[in-house]
Amino acid sequence: MDEVASAIADPVRREILELLRHSRRTAGDIAAHFTITRPAISRHLRVLRESGLVHDELVGRERFYVLHPGRLTELAAWIARFDTSAGWTQRLDALETEVYRTRREHRARPADQQTSKEHTA
Repeated sequence: MDEVASAIADPVRREILELLRHSRRTAGDIAAHFTITRPAISRHLRVLRESGLVHDELVGRERFYVLHPGRLTELAAWIARFDTSAGWTQRLDALETEVYRTRREHRARPADQQTSKEHTA
């Protein structure tokens, strides 16, 4: 997890991951999106490859880089533990269920109460 966190700490590498999100790309295509040198892009790709976030595929004479998002799962799960909004969503869903149940019971109750009041009067 530390290796993945370290790899995505750099904004250039995060941008590379965004580029690879929808399709595989060559190093030259990736480099064309940046103002930094191609050797710098190669170093960033090496870090991403070593962290397991991307892998390369050799197709003929071209090397394509492909996103491997599975390595982000462990980090995402760890980060999700700090997301308190998910707990609120579950609590609000439970509250909504209780409100509907109470309304249903309340609608059914007046008919029963009227019957018992008629018998006591």
